[in-house]
Amino acid sequence: MFAGVTYSFFIINAAVTTEAFLITKSFLALPLALLIHGVGYLACLREPRVFDLWLTKVSKCPRVRNWRFWGCNSYSP
Repeated sequence: MFAGVTYSFFIINAAVTTEAFLITKSFLALPLALLIHGVGYLACLREPRVFDLWLTKVSKCPRVRNWRFWGCNSYSP
């Protein structure tokens, strides 16, 4: 953990903020970093590994063709 969020989330936040700064060429990207960090902090309060678990779920259980019909996801055969 780093500053209340996981290290991987902190690195992703730094990358997004850096890209926002390079695209806009403005220091207004710093409040964006604080906003993203705040959202990550609130998400990590209940479960610290929430982003790691979400990435595992997304990579192991992709959307199936009939997702819109059933409204849920399942393991692909």
